[in-house]
Amino acid sequence: MQGSANLNVMIKAARLAGRSLAKDFREVENLQVSSKGAGDFVSRADIAAEKIVRDELTAARPNYGWLGEESGGEDGKDPTRRWIVDPLDGTTNFLHGLPHWAVSIGLEHKGEIVAGVIFDPSKDEMFVAEKGGGAWLNEARLRVSDRRKMGEAVFATGIPFSGRGELPATLQDLARLMPAVAGVRRFGAAALDLAYVAAGRYEGFWERGLHAWDIAAGLLIAREAGALVEGMRRGEDPLETGELICANGVIFDTFAKVIRND
Repeated sequence: MQGSANLNVMIKAARLAGRSLAKDFREVENLQVSSKGAGDFVSRADIAAEKIVRDELTAARPNYGWLGEESGGEDGKDPTRRWIVDPLDGTTNFLHGLPHWAVSIGLEHKGEIVAGVIFDPSKDEMFVAEKGGGAWLNEARLRVSDRRKMGEAVFATGIPFSGRGELPATLQDLARLMPAVAGVRRFGAAALDLAYVAAGRYEGFWERGLHAWDIAAGLLIAREAGALVEGMRRGEDPLETGELICANGVIFDTFAKVIRND
């Protein structure tokens, strides 16, 4: 695809950060197996990756605002635009040596995501989209799955951990959904879950308790590939609430009805 100057800057930043993370990822298995030692190491890798992304984006667009998982938010001289960045989505996977994590970069303009990049260095998969320009994986155009039957569909979600408050609701979701579908997956990286819906690998995805940096890029990529995305409650903005339902257009209403328990 022929991307805009902004998209090309985003792709470059994601690749540079991904290269740094991939080098650190190879060191994870050599760490002493203790939560503190490994956790500190991954935290340093995460922060270093965010610095790489921020330096690249700021050099190219110094007036844009910023929202990053590690460094928080900062207004830019241009109040209409900001980068929304998760330098390492899937931190727990990274910590455990599981090759399923990504760099996620979204560009927001006047409250709407207009460009998104999700880079998975372990698989060399670059998911990209611009508003109105479709979604792409490397050089291939993406389209959502056209499966129509819930019994043939595979869905993804996140299962809350460490006593997070969303666990009871998620377990209720699973109890309603799992008897009716081909499978539910929990891979531990929301950005890639949305990208996988865009690629037709899942029919749908839902989750609560997310942050803007987890989903900014993925929301656009999924939509540009033909997915429907709504808040857990009708009319809500997932970017604000951190709760979403996403699926191909054929199955969306049935899926959303199950998750919303309508």
